Amino acid sequence: MNTSKNNSKIVHAAGMEMQKPIFFLSLILVVLFSGTTLLFPDQANTSLHAAKNWSLQNFDWLYAATPILIFFICAGLAISPLGKTRLGGPDAKPEYSVTSWIAMLFAAGVGIGFMFYGTAEPLGYFTNWFGTPFNLEAGSEEVRRLAFSVSIFHWGLLAWAVYAIVGVSLAFFSFNRNLPLSIRSIFYPILGDKIWGWMGDLIDLIAVVATIFGLACTIGIGATQATGGLSYLFDLTPSLGLQITLIFVITIAAIISVLRGVSGGIKILSNINMIAATLLLLFVLIFGPTGDIIKTIIGSTATLIPDSIKLANWIGRPDQQFLYDWTLFYWAWWIAWSPFVGMFIARISKGRTIRQFMVCALIVPLIIGVIWFSAFGETAISQHENAVGDLADGMGDAALTLFQMLGAMPASLLTSLIAMMLLIIFIVTSADSGALVVDQLTSGGRAGTPKRQRVLWASMLGLTAIALLYGGGKEALQSLQAGTITAALPFSIIVLLCGINLTIALWRDYKKAKT
Repeated sequence: MNTSKNNSKIVHAAGMEMQKPIFFLSLILVVLFSGTTLLFPDQANTSLHAAKNWSLQNFDWLYAATPILIFFICAGLAISPLGKTRLGGPDAKPEYSVTSWIAMLFAAGVGIGFMFYGTAEPLGYFTNWFGTPFNLEAGSEEVRRLAFSVSIFHWGLLAWAVYAIVGVSLAFFSFNRNLPLSIRSIFYPILGDKIWGWMGDLIDLIAVVATIFGLACTIGIGATQATGGLSYLFDLTPSLGLQITLIFVITIAAIISVLRGVSGGIKILSNINMIAATLLLLFVLIFGPTGDIIKTIIGSTATLIPDSIKLANWIGRPDQQFLYDWTLFYWAWWIAWSPFVGMFIARISKGRTIRQFMVCALIVPLIIGVIWFSAFGETAISQHENAVGDLADGMGDAALTLFQMLGAMPASLLTSLIAMMLLIIFIVTSADSGALVVDQLTSGGRAGTPKRQRVLWASMLGLTAIALLYGGGKEALQSLQAGTITAALPFSIIVLLCGINLTIALWRDYKKAKT
C-alpha cells in the first residue's frame, strides 16, 4: 500500500502539521459558517431549517434505513468467524483495562445525552411535551410503556451500531493494514491507491464537517442544560449570554484536557465521571420509586424487541412529525457523531477482537441505557403523577427536568451539584476527544501532532457551538438539530460503505487464511 502520496500532502508551517487540502478547507468552512451565522443569525437559522426540511423530505428513507442495515452488519460480523480477528494482529495486547475502556466509550458516546434526555425524554413523551409515538393519548398506559421503549430505542443498539462500524473499520485498516487512522483508509478495498487523491480528500472533508456539527450540537445541548441547572440552583437568569459564557469556559477546560492527551486527560475524566454517574444512578434507584423502577426495567427489556420493530418502520407512519422530530433526528445525530466516536474508540481498542468490540460497544451501552432511562424517567413520571415537586404540572423546560426531579428528593443540593459536575465533565470529554479526532482527520491520520493544532480545533468546536446557539436564538435546540441533520446526510452513505468495505476486507483475509 503506497502511503507516500499521503505523506506528500503534509505541510509543515507555523509549528503545525497540516494535510492539504483537508486542513485548510475544513478551517475555512468552520470560520465561514461561524462568521456568517454570528453576523446574520436570522438568515442563517432560516437556511438551516430549510436545509433540514429538504433533507428529511427527500432522504428520510436513507436516515431511517442506515442504522438498521448497519446493525445487521455488526451482528453478522460478531457472530461469524470474522469476529475472531484481533485489531492490531494476533499478538496485540489491549492498552486499557476493560473498566477504563468501557468508561471512555460511555463518556464519549452518550454521557451528555443521558444527562439531558434520561429524565426529560420519557416524561416528555408521557405528557405529550415532545409529542407521543403513533399519536397515542398522552398519559395512557400504552404511552407510558412506549415512553421508555422509544427512549431506549433511540439510545441503544442502532445508535451504537453506527458508532461501532466506523470504529472497528478505522481500527482494522489502521492497526491491521498500517494505513492512516483516517476515514479514507476504510475505502482502500474498493478505491485502492485512489484514496490518496481527490476522492479520499472528499471523504475526509465530509467526515470533518459531520463531526464538527455533531459535536457542536452535543456541546450546545449540554451547555443549555448546564445553564438551566445553574439558574435553578443559584437563582440566576438563564440567558443566551450565560450559555455562551459557559461554552467559552468549557472550551478552555477542553483545551487543558486535550493538551494532556488521552491517558492524562480523557481517561482520568472518564473514570471520574463513571464513578459519579454510578453513584447518582444508585441514589435515584434507592430514593426513587424503587419497585416501579425495577418493574420498568423488566418491562422495557421484555418489550424492547417487538417495540423496536414497530418504531424502526418509517413507512406509512401516522406520526410522521414525531418520526422527523425525534427518531430521524437521533439517527442523523449518531451518523454525524460517528466519525468522532468511531475514531476515538478505534484509538482505544487496539488488542480487542472484533467480537469483543461489537459485544461491548453494542450490549453494554444498551444495558446501561435500560437502567438509566428506567430509573430517571420512572422517577420523573412518578413525581408528575403524584403531584410531587416542580414536575407536578409536567415539564416546563426540558433543560431543567433533571434538576427539578432531584430537587424533590433528599440531599437535593448535593445531588444536583454532582449532576452539574457530571454534565460539565461529559461536555469537556466530548470536546477534547472531538478536538483530537478532528485534528487527526485534518493531519492525515497522524497522532501526536503539535499542541497548538489541537488547541485550534478545540477552539473551532466551541466557536461552532456558539454560532449555532446564537443563530438559533430562542429556538437554539431546533437550530442545533437542523445543523446536525443536514451535516449527516452525505455521511450516511459513507457509513454504509464502511460496513461493506470492512466486510470485504475481512472476508478476503478469511479466505486467504483457509487456503
